[in-house]
Amino acid sequence: MVREYILEAVRLATPGMEDYIEQIYLHIEAKGIARVSDVAESLAVLPSSVTKMAQRLDREGYIIYERYKGLELTERGFKFGKRLVMRHELLEQFLRIIGVDEENIYGDVEGIEHHLSWNAMDRITALVEAMEQDDQFVKKLNSGQ
Repeated sequence: MVREYILEAVRLATPGMEDYIEQIYLHIEAKGIARVSDVAESLAVLPSSVTKMAQRLDREGYIIYERYKGLELTERGFKFGKRLVMRHELLEQFLRIIGVDEENIYGDVEGIEHHLSWNAMDRITALVEAMEQDDQFVKKLNSGQ
């Protein structure tokens, strides 16, 4: 049931919505609260843009938005936000393992994370787990052999 709920969220969320949900989740995890101004700063957008998206996310059932209060994730938003952060972290880990230069990793992840299916993410997860257990493969990969 929970997986179906998350998969429903995945189908309905746009890449822009995902970025906001992910940032709201990260702020709540780090500070216990997500303020419109903090999310705006993190995403390099105007607070009015965050307010508009917060209203949309509230209508879609991801957050609870009340003017002049912090942004609160619903259960649906929390689970989806956690999954989005895990996706981001997994892609960073994958790119590090395969030897992508550190200065390129964040931009590369931002460029690809919304374009991969959750099925592709499942396969990348399995690949990362396998590579972590095979040091020789990773050494070969990074030595160019």
